[in-house]
Formats: sequence, C-alpha cells, structure tokens
Amino acid sequence: MGELKFVDKVAARAGVPPETARSLTEATLSTLTQRISGGEAAALSGHLAAELSPLLIKGAEDPEAFGYDEFVRRVADGAGVDRGVAERGVRAVLQTLHRVVGHREFEDAMAQLPADLRALAEPLPRAP
Repeated sequence: MGELKFVDKVAARAGVPPETARSLTEATLSTLTQRISGGEAAALSGHLAAELSPLLIKGAEDPEAFGYDEFVRRVADGAGVDRGVAERGVRAVLQTLHRVVGHREFEDAMAQLPADLRALAEPLPRAP
C-alpha cells in the first residue's frame, strides 16, 4: 500500500485532515518502534511503503517499557495534537497497519504491548 493510501485511510478512520493524519502516522510508527523489539519493527516495516518503512527501523537497542498514557503522550507531542486526537490517531494507524501487514505479524508485534495499548488496534464496536 502506498503512503498516500495509508495516510488517507488513517485520516478517514481518525476523522482528521490528511496533513494531521500524516503527522499522526509518523508519530505513532516512531513511538511504536520505541516500544517493540527491532526484529518486530523490521518485520512490520517490510510491508509499508518506502516512505513509511524507515519509521519502523531501529537499532539494536531494547524496547522501552512504557504504558498507554506515555504512548499517547509521545504521539500527541510528536504530532502536535491534543490527547483525544492522538488517541484516535493511534487507533487509526494501528488498525490500518493491521490490514497492511496481515494478522500473524501484526499480532506478533502487538504481543509486546500492554493489553490497553493492544486494545487500540481492535475495531470500535459499531452502534446498532
């Protein structure tokens, strides 16, 4: 999937303009890279467009251990948005990433995250 399609899907899922979706995508992928192992990040990056895959490349350092609030704070700071927009953005990016990389590799990477962060990747229940 090309970068523009990915960002457009994030924009639609998060209900934000494309420029904001791009910032949210970059901030979420960068933060995810800090939180998961280099091997898992590399496995995910191989499925992304050339413009986005470098955001998931990291050195050999171990993942940092931080939870939901810190993850969302880092994304909000990185994208220059408030917490609510950051939360919607993280959800949108993770859901889009799930569709792009496939279930098995996505689940392998998500297994390194706390349950509340993994829950952001789950689709929201639809209202009847």
